[in-house]
Amino acid sequence: MKVTASDLDPGRTPRDLVILALLTPIVGAAAGLVGGLFRLVLLNADALRNRLVGEAQAFPLIGLLLVVTACALAGYAAAWLVRRYSPVASGSGIPHVEVVIEGRVPPAPFRLLPVKFVGGTLAIGSGFALGREGPTVQMGASLADLVGTICRRSWVDRRVLIAAGAGAGLATAFNAPIAGAIFVLEELVRRFEPRIAMVALGTSATAVSVSRLILGDAPDFTVQGLDYAEAGARPLFLVLGLLLGLFAIVYNRTLLATMSFVGGFKSAPAELRAAVIGAGIGALAFFYPDLVGGGDPLTQRALNGLDALALLPALILLRLVLGSLSYAAGTPGGLFAPMLVLGAQAGLAFGLVCQWAFPGLAIEPIGFAVVGMAALFTGIVRAPLTGIVLVIEMTASVTMLLPMLMACFAAMFVGIITRDPPVYESLRDRLLETAGKLGS
Repeated sequence: MKVTASDLDPGRTPRDLVILALLTPIVGAAAGLVGGLFRLVLLNADALRNRLVGEAQAFPLIGLLLVVTACALAGYAAAWLVRRYSPVASGSGIPHVEVVIEGRVPPAPFRLLPVKFVGGTLAIGSGFALGREGPTVQMGASLADLVGTICRRSWVDRRVLIAAGAGAGLATAFNAPIAGAIFVLEELVRRFEPRIAMVALGTSATAVSVSRLILGDAPDFTVQGLDYAEAGARPLFLVLGLLLGLFAIVYNRTLLATMSFVGGFKSAPAELRAAVIGAGIGALAFFYPDLVGGGDPLTQRALNGLDALALLPALILLRLVLGSLSYAAGTPGGLFAPMLVLGAQAGLAFGLVCQWAFPGLAIEPIGFAVVGMAALFTGIVRAPLTGIVLVIEMTASVTMLLPMLMACFAAMFVGIITRDPPVYESLRDRLLETAGKLGS
């Protein structure tokens, strides 16, 4: 079938499509390389933090002071880099990418990339409960804009590349190429655009191919073989989705309230606020080193069913507060990984209760942990396809697809009927409000 200009966006030609196709692997490879290196650096930073905390614990008072000071300085440095060189590098970066794609703010200068890389390493590596995907998404978008600018592409083509580069960043963060491409269409542009879909698929595939050369091919999490949920247990996944839909509202409102509370201390510089939060995280890390950081080990524990039911409520509350404070610090870091921790822990707790309450059903609590990750993600972000595919790719748990669909339906229903806005919509509004004040 012959491709004509009418098959493309208005004013675009087959030549433009060919150029986009040629730039696709370049953007994907760049996003995969930077994102893969960022993940590798974070793995080493986590290992270094745990080793230093372990050695410091041999000297209770001095060791505590050293860990608290180190984490405070890391938070201070990360916030200083953001304020001094790239204010839009604060937080996740996904809301900023969204408004750039919408044409409401210009793309950030390229200096965002080193700020996001170094600042994210300092914050997440020192124990802030932040996700790696925020930095990789924004860095992928920045790299894509750079490639488009160097190749003198129009804004129409650069917009396509920016969206696809952001998706490649997400794909790299979680070793999930399909989820990265879906994220572009479902969350970033919110409609199906053939050209963006084409480029997003190519960049995500290329990015993950490159990052796997650095990190390996295995899924992010190891989950035991799960059986298909029997008919009698399936309604329980609807109940889980309803509960996690309510929990998503609590999460969103807690995050926004914490940001407002911390931001209310206007007399204190942003760096000082980040340092105070970092000091508290350092104290927690000294006594409970496994509870800080992005949270992948905590998610894996839940997926292994190792957490006792009596401890899970306290762990969930702690991570909820810790994640909100970490994000309010204004350092680079995302929300996805911490919310996956909460989803896995909440799902496991619900599964353990159901196993006790319904002994006649063949209930696997770990299956509820897997489903809980997708359902809470859906309730918070309102991107069910991204959440479902992301969790399946991260856990290789295809047998949980039907329960995920049921739970995500219920979580979406709660969010829509209560008219509680998804988290990135709220963060995007805050970003635009701040940009308006700075421009006035």
